Amino acid sequence: MSQVLGIDVGGTKIAVGVSGADGPEVTARERLDTGPDTLARALAAARRLDRRPAAVGFSTTGVIRDGVVRLSPNVPGWDGLELPRLLAEEYGDIPVAIDNDVNAAAAAELRWGALRGVSTGLYLNLGTGLAAALIVGGAVVPGAHGAAGEIGYLQVEPGEPAFADGHVPLEERVSGSGLARRASALLGRPVTTAHLLTHYASGADGPVGELVTEALRLLAVSVANLCVTIDPERLVVGGGMMGAADVIMPGLVAEVRRAVPFAPEVRQARFSDDAPLLGALALAHAAV
Repeated sequence: MSQVLGIDVGGTKIAVGVSGADGPEVTARERLDTGPDTLARALAAARRLDRRPAAVGFSTTGVIRDGVVRLSPNVPGWDGLELPRLLAEEYGDIPVAIDNDVNAAAAAELRWGALRGVSTGLYLNLGTGLAAALIVGGAVVPGAHGAAGEIGYLQVEPGEPAFADGHVPLEERVSGSGLARRASALLGRPVTTAHLLTHYASGADGPVGELVTEALRLLAVSVANLCVTIDPERLVVGGGMMGAADVIMPGLVAEVRRAVPFAPEVRQARFSDDAPLLGALALAHAAV
């Protein structure tokens, strides 16, 4: 049976995997750190796994606009990369499908997971960054510029520093990287978001507890507003921060039920750490 190949390039890691039957099983994989020559190393790993796959799915941080990667400043050499052209040169007549990592994760949930069978839905990714994928007619909506769902750019205060000033207002307050950075500044020492949320669950108070409380409140309000806008039948929440789902989900669910006229069903994503790679494989399966 022919295999499909999935490649995921995120802010800190590269994941490459192959899959045979149409399902979320990865039969072989490699994982590397991002850094210099990210694409060259990703393609070398892909060749080691399968030189002639039936199709390739590529999940990337940022968005593809006018044939280049945009909104991806954290991977060296990635912002402005002509990714579609370079992949076409590598794979020739083999079908290649490219999407951002959150849309790809949503594609995996649509094909095999918690969004299966949903016509109008919303996938929320809580991880190092913050973004969403919008599902309409059972498919992910890219938007006019491929940037639909980039909710990290939502403003919290009118007139505050925003995209044009090099800021990502909501993401800086509620994402994993944003929370860790703000808590570390308060404590005067490095702290991870996982540690922060575990400490919060155990009853942490003081400035750090107030920081987390406010971030969770702001997240819940923002998601409820998004649900009012989209009117989804189901909201699925995934990403690396969902290791602390017991901290995050109760307030989010309560606010959605309180504020949304027709509140969607809320579920935790089926896939977590491997979601973008599984999404790349879902893109590849769809391209065969």
